[in-house]
Amino acid sequence: MGRIKDIRPLKWTGESLLLIDQRKLPLKEEWIECKDYECVAKAIEDMVVRGAPAIGVVAAYGVAIGAKQVIKESKNFLDFKAKVESVINRLASTRPTAVNLFWALKKMKKILEAGTNEKDIVAALETEAINIEKQDVETNKKIGYFGAELLGSKEVILTHCNTGALATAGYGTALGVIRAAVETGRDILVYVDETRPYLQGARLTAWELQQEGIPYYLITDNMAGYFMSRGEITCIIVGADRIASNGDTANKIGTYSLSVLAKEHGIPFYVAAPTSTFDLTLKSGKEIPIEERSPDEVLFCHCKDCRIAPYSAKVKNPAFDVTPHENITGIITEKGVINSPDEEKILEFFSK
Repeated sequence: MGRIKDIRPLKWTGESLLLIDQRKLPLKEEWIECKDYECVAKAIEDMVVRGAPAIGVVAAYGVAIGAKQVIKESKNFLDFKAKVESVINRLASTRPTAVNLFWALKKMKKILEAGTNEKDIVAALETEAINIEKQDVETNKKIGYFGAELLGSKEVILTHCNTGALATAGYGTALGVIRAAVETGRDILVYVDETRPYLQGARLTAWELQQEGIPYYLITDNMAGYFMSRGEITCIIVGADRIASNGDTANKIGTYSLSVLAKEHGIPFYVAAPTSTFDLTLKSGKEIPIEERSPDEVLFCHCKDCRIAPYSAKVKNPAFDVTPHENITGIITEKGVINSPDEEKILEFFSK
């Protein structure tokens, strides 16, 4: 089965950035146009765009837009560079866990620091943002290839959150592996966790699979163990927002529970992520910052008209949890698979 629809969550016009509003999916396909960097920053914060690779790409475009803004109001070259650096700092403050954000901004800052005049820097920043977008799609396709090679001719795959085209510049990471498996003729059925509390699985992953004609069942998060116990799941593939040097992986809340269940039932548990998601400065997952999001995501069922808890309810809402490397069968990257990941294997992998 070939891909039915080429899904892209963003479009660069040369002056502005168009983003599909993922908060409105699957019921409406609406686009937001960002003409300034603050709009880009708010789009990241408010989950118009989400997914670690996509956040990195969008942030890069945010810097390019910001540079075009501040060149018009800067007093001199030093003032221009200082203003662009402020743009980068603003974008860096949007989401603390997804390391792809900081990876992309670091690349943009390097261009800023090396530049010698305003116009050349503006042009170079735009070119770099375009390159980051193109490279992300190419990277995801390579991840898909390596991941598909791990699968048999017939698989029932459980996935969590959204790791598809919407979470990247296109194609996807964990969902990219599923796409690649389908494209190479494998018989694939997907079980989609709804992914409480923001329902990225129900709203986004199910929508992507529907667009492409890939068969799936939508399940609630707390049904996963039931289906594993019945032998209905053959493999689990998830994405990642940050991976420490020992292989501990931060991903959407609920991933850790799946890894424990997978280990109990002897089911392979794979993480699919680009090498830009690794943070080798961190020794373990204990050092990964975990974002705490708004209580409203838990108190309401995705709309302000549907409160599902008492008015006096107190809420804890961590957006991510950390899966220890011991629970991970392998990490699938664009450069190959790290089987049974640990610090020694990861450092060796990156030294090649």
